[in-house]
Amino acid sequence: IPSPFFTLSEYNCLFLIIWVVSTNYYLDHETVSATFIDSSGQFISSQVTGISRNPYCGYDQQTLSSQERMEEDSLLAALHRQVPDVGPVPFVKSTDPSSSYFVILNSAAFFQVGSQLEVLVHVQDFQRKPKKYGGDYLQARIHSPKLQAGAVGRVVDYQNGFYKVFFTLLWPGKVKVSIFLVHPSEGIRVLQRLQEDKPDRVYFKSLFRSGRISETTECNVCLPGNLPLCNFTDLYTGEPWFCFKPKKLPCSSRITHFKGGYLKGLLTAAESAFFQSGVNIKMPINSSGPDWVTVIPRRIKETNNLELSQGLGTFPSGYYYQDQWRPRKFKMRQFNDPDNITECLQRKVVHLFGDSTIRQWFEYLTTFVPDLVEFNLGSPKNVGPFLAVDQKHNILLKYRCHGPPIRFTTVFSSELHYVANELNGIVGGKNTVVAIAVWSHFSTFPLEVYIRRLRNIRRAVVRLLDRSPKTVVVIRTANAQELGPEVSLFNSDWYNFQLDTILRRMFSGVGVYLVDAWEMTLAHYLPHKLHPDEVIVKNQLDMFLSFVCPLET
Repeated sequence: IPSPFFTLSEYNCLFLIIWVVSTNYYLDHETVSATFIDSSGQFISSQVTGISRNPYCGYDQQTLSSQERMEEDSLLAALHRQVPDVGPVPFVKSTDPSSSYFVILNSAAFFQVGSQLEVLVHVQDFQRKPKKYGGDYLQARIHSPKLQAGAVGRVVDYQNGFYKVFFTLLWPGKVKVSIFLVHPSEGIRVLQRLQEDKPDRVYFKSLFRSGRISETTECNVCLPGNLPLCNFTDLYTGEPWFCFKPKKLPCSSRITHFKGGYLKGLLTAAESAFFQSGVNIKMPINSSGPDWVTVIPRRIKETNNLELSQGLGTFPSGYYYQDQWRPRKFKMRQFNDPDNITECLQRKVVHLFGDSTIRQWFEYLTTFVPDLVEFNLGSPKNVGPFLAVDQKHNILLKYRCHGPPIRFTTVFSSELHYVANELNGIVGGKNTVVAIAVWSHFSTFPLEVYIRRLRNIRRAVVRLLDRSPKTVVVIRTANAQELGPEVSLFNSDWYNFQLDTILRRMFSGVGVYLVDAWEMTLAHYLPHKLHPDEVIVKNQLDMFLSFVCPLET
């Protein structure tokens, strides 16, 4: 007669069966189809056999709808057209900024404010021979140092060694033109190869601990080889994340996440020649004639509203004048007094999500506004989460970093929250403000990774605005930064320009406000930095707060 009770071993067997079934049930179909579960209950990649450096990437296994696929293909096609495929090119035939030149085309004695200025750039190689193809990455601006004024230009690549740059002259005075070669086209092709073939060139690690036993393993969106993996793909967003399984510990014992480092030896000697400081990284291209024009005021009565009357276009989005950013589509307020900020944020909850460039906003506000006191949560320095409170005026300011990949020092695994999931937990309303900056930590991955992250965030933003239309949602764009030979391989402005382009297109028409950090760093006279100086951050926050508390009209 069989016993009505299970033996201990039978219970264990039943538990294992239930665990396996439930795990497969809660994982999305794409993740399950790409992995199998071994006898220890851990995930192993089934895509490769034998030890291999070909990475297994979770995003490759995601199934997209036809609309999502069409959007992704359109974004990628627009960006990939910028880089011509001309085969191997020796260094002496690559773009030489010192041999290249520009000329002002529509040269005139005087220009009026609001006029268009056209500049033709002709690039040559180190043998002083004209280039016959395009693909160089140029940055351009006009500026008047005495007026602390500046604006960016729009570059058009004719794919034949000639480029045209269009500027809108937005203030009177002597205006100087500056053109920079950020990377030659030959270097851009190397960066593109790294983006596609070396998505794991920045690697991450996690600490696993149980009792006295601890192990550290490598983690990433993409991991090489066929070693057992711990699958930390987010159950709600489907965002993939993997770690190599510890030898002695279960995947559930993960404690922390941190940046591991950067892969070395990524370039051949020939490729390295395309990345030389003082030679072909962010080097000026000189003019073959005058490099400045004189601009006179426009003959209209309401000159103060000129930028509004000319603001129908989308480029440039604004300009500096007397070190203050002036958007062309609306009148920006200046929050020069802490009381102005307190009055604006009174009775509001402000959520800051993203990387360290939006953490600068938290740091600026808590330093500048005395009543906004940071509450010590015991969080790691420069990591968070952070919280500041002004009890007198009922203001709550929060900062939380976005989920992996993120190149911070130690972050507790429990604090790795995805922005989309955080947005889903916000009720919203007229007293809720959300600001998001997600870009810098995605520069080393194929663009599909960034597109799918933004798609998840966009869905959550749309849901938030649908249930609470009066919620203010602000997106901070990418910004330019200082570049050297090594930094270029991981954080190049070319990578960030791609991310910035994708972000703008994907959030167009969504109902969010945009703080154009990209133009605000390129147009300013200060050297580019990953974390811009305070004067630029102050202008960013003035723009942000102007969205929250616009001028009454």
